[in-house]
Amino acid sequence: MKIALIQAPLLWENPKQNWNYFEEKINSINETIDLIVLPEMFTSGFTMNPKAVAEVMQGETVLWLQALAKAKNSAITGSLVIEENGSFYNRLVFVFPSGEIKTYDKKHLFTLAGEDKAYTSGTQKLLIDYKGFKICPLICYDLRFPVFARNTEEYDVLIYVANWPKPRINAWDALLKARAIENMCYTIGVNRIGEDPNKHDYPGHSQAIDELGNYLIEPQETEGVFITTLNKNTLVATRKKFGFLNDRDAFTI
Repeated sequence: MKIALIQAPLLWENPKQNWNYFEEKINSINETIDLIVLPEMFTSGFTMNPKAVAEVMQGETVLWLQALAKAKNSAITGSLVIEENGSFYNRLVFVFPSGEIKTYDKKHLFTLAGEDKAYTSGTQKLLIDYKGFKICPLICYDLRFPVFARNTEEYDVLIYVANWPKPRINAWDALLKARAIENMCYTIGVNRIGEDPNKHDYPGHSQAIDELGNYLIEPQETEGVFITTLNKNTLVATRKKFGFLNDRDAFTI
């Protein structure tokens, strides 16, 4: 499965300009891609003012993603602000090339920034079957909570979309590698770059790691599209050879 990671300088609370940016980047990809990964809150940046940018699931951004996924014959994923039943969610959408959608609402809300006061927490982990891979997509702060991400479902790929700031970027790098090694899975992290109006600086470090902790894409610091290929046969062979997941603890959340 070939994956494209798009590391972008998000425009603050401006969905239309962000659509234009990502559409241009996606259309510039000349090779066949199976999955395109965008950052957290890719239409707005990490805003605590959800009313300014919130949409519904039948809104313009979701329709745009469906049209783009069909046109590129590629799945696309990232998170945006969704309003539903009077509540706001930091919701990851996974749009299949057919237009089908699966969603995950961020479970661990970033209390340091007051995300828990502006948004409603999700409760359910999402597992997606796509192109022979089982994928578990999570959002930013979820990265700090390994119990929720623990690979008890035999998934193959962990994806984290993020707005992770520079002062704590060492944690981002270390925890992504830890999640890959402890879960014996491919781990993809897509972060934004640039500065937001709150003077938070985002250094990127989007990356891809294999099941043994080796980089497929080393942490990147520039704007761009970064592409790698995941091999299911290699993953299965490595798990069979070492068998570390056979010794994991059994638990429920």
